[in-house]
Amino acid sequence: MTSRRRALLAMLAAASLAACTGGMDDLEQYVKEVKAKPGGRIEPLPEIKPYESFTYEAATMRSPFVPDTPVVAESGGAGGGVRPDTNRNREFLEQFPLDTLRMVGTLEAGSIFFGLVQDKDGLVHRVLPGNHLGQNDGKILRVTPSSIELVEIVPDGLGGYFERPAAVALDSK
Repeated sequence: MTSRRRALLAMLAAASLAACTGGMDDLEQYVKEVKAKPGGRIEPLPEIKPYESFTYEAATMRSPFVPDTPVVAESGGAGGGVRPDTNRNREFLEQFPLDTLRMVGTLEAGSIFFGLVQDKDGLVHRVLPGNHLGQNDGKILRVTPSSIELVEIVPDGLGGYFERPAAVALDSK
């Protein structure tokens, strides 16, 4: 029985191999059609631009990573310089950022010239030179009919502080 099985398997293998050899006519026809078509034009390679070298000419200039002013002398780093007064009692308008406060007018009572400042809640407050305003220790220097001029003490990012002028202009609304 095993020989019959072997003979049967051999015949099946031969039949399957014979089936693989036929049926290639459509493939051969397709290859002939593709070869008969005229060849297309190949686009030329893009032009390669020559490398232009860069000459660094700022070697003699100040480094952008080194402060241009001495940290200790002018910004109050290790000793002197400007510093906020931490012992001073904070005034009411120092809790608001300066850009949320609006000057809405002035008031003159006798020889005293007040500035009128409106906070973000809509309340109006009277201020004088010497009062403080904003979150950066802003001290009012002068009140004019069109603005309130002050100087703020802001951190310089290097452990010290510097004074920066600021103003709150009269709101024209």
